[in-house]
Amino acid sequence: MPATATDPRPSRPRSWWGWGHADAHPDDAECLALGALLPGTLSRPLPLPRVADLSIGRPGAKPPSSLAHLVTADPEERAAHAMGKAYRDVIRALRGRPGRIPDLVARPAGDQDVADLLDWAGEHAVAVVPFGGGSSVVGGVEYRGDTHRAVLSLDLTAMDRVLEIDVTGRSALIQAGALGPVLERQLRPHGLTLRHFPQSFEFSTLGGWLATRAGGHYATVRTHIDDFVQSLRVVTPAGTSASWRLPASGAGPSPDRLFLGSEGSLGVITEAWMRVQERPRHKASASVAFADFRRALEAVRAIAQSDLAPANCRLLDPGEALLSGASHDGSSVLVLGFESATARVADRLETALDLARAHGGRGGAPTGDRGAGADAAVGAWRSAFLRMPYLRDGLARMGAVVDTFETAATWDRVPALIDAVRAEVGAAARKATGHEATVNCRLTHVYPDGAAPYFTVAVAGRPGDEVQVWDDIKAAATDVLHRHRATITHHHAVGRDHRPAYDRQRPEPFALALRAAKNSLDPHHILNPGVLVD
Repeated sequence: MPATATDPRPSRPRSWWGWGHADAHPDDAECLALGALLPGTLSRPLPLPRVADLSIGRPGAKPPSSLAHLVTADPEERAAHAMGKAYRDVIRALRGRPGRIPDLVARPAGDQDVADLLDWAGEHAVAVVPFGGGSSVVGGVEYRGDTHRAVLSLDLTAMDRVLEIDVTGRSALIQAGALGPVLERQLRPHGLTLRHFPQSFEFSTLGGWLATRAGGHYATVRTHIDDFVQSLRVVTPAGTSASWRLPASGAGPSPDRLFLGSEGSLGVITEAWMRVQERPRHKASASVAFADFRRALEAVRAIAQSDLAPANCRLLDPGEALLSGASHDGSSVLVLGFESATARVADRLETALDLARAHGGRGGAPTGDRGAGADAAVGAWRSAFLRMPYLRDGLARMGAVVDTFETAATWDRVPALIDAVRAEVGAAARKATGHEATVNCRLTHVYPDGAAPYFTVAVAGRPGDEVQVWDDIKAAATDVLHRHRATITHHHAVGRDHRPAYDRQRPEPFALALRAAKNSLDPHHILNPGVLVD
């Protein structure tokens, strides 16, 4: 059955230079208050950047009349599609150095439009950078080269419909340009949900999640968007790939796996059959405090190796707990949550709390189901989680350098990895700036065999040289991860910022196969050049 039509256009204007909504950024007074937390920051905030102050030249290419209705060269649109939303991107915009701005922005309405645009681009040496919500934090949606005549940002957000819903099979055919709230609004009347909620949920698309193998709401079991995919439709310069919709298949290497995580370098994902779920009716959550972070790690491992499968199992170290307001006494805090569409979850939560208490956890009054009231630490963490990217941009206006990076490693390596990151990345930030750095850690996703630590680094920068400081910190972090055999990314993708580390992590025979796939599917090398392969 078709989905109910909704108005997909966001009513609040997006920030072209920073995270999220333009009206949600900290004002000057809040920026000053944030800067006071990091000694050595600027005495006043950097001014908000204006598109009018950028040097935006004439487009280097002109589409044929048959495609002109899909394409714009408007400076505001071009600036908004120039970069993602990493700290490196934000500070470049604030300093008026955004890099290569795309010549054109296209908004196709369907597969044929995408195919026609790729054909034209291939014939005229125009680089094509697929673009969803633009929330990349790894340099995944910008062009950093000089080998193409022009750059076209291919914005998929006009392709945002839930085309069909199979209630019996709990599946939905969804166009790739649907932003998180847009697709959920179309599923809700049917009592269904995709239930994939990354931090960028409001500002990212299904296609972006698929192209980057994004992590989402679930801390265990169904942690990545991969787990919800039935089939993909991908338009490439060599033709359209449409896999069969199946519950499972053992027929050779999976065609979907080729394109999941390909970051627009092999083709443009245009739609997908996704596994959806009934909306959860039963929820319960609680927080547990730990005086000893190592014992908290052991508690999380015990929960991950049980069959309880919490939806939320996030461990905040003392610094992260303080930053989010979840704790003010130097404790680490474990945020637990369970949910179900069919059965009460209070008993599962209580069993998880028992495991946590057995490892030194204290507190943990359940909320939801049979629990009452609200857990203050859970509420504080949730609010801080959504607000944090805006605060990062406020710190950037104060000249601070703020980096976040995530990884995954096996349990036997996790404690030493966290210690090494705190020590070595903190030392690298201090060396680069002369200021003490804050290095915090939380676990975002956990597995029976390992965990995904997520790090936040904040330090007062060198005025005007913040990008170099960021690069130095990134290099130090990359080196630590590599030595501890921890992945360069658990769910943020590779982009251009992680390419050196990705090249070191992947096996060379696989790299050969990936290059061969690139050459075959994109013979003119126009698709997101520089991502994954050269």
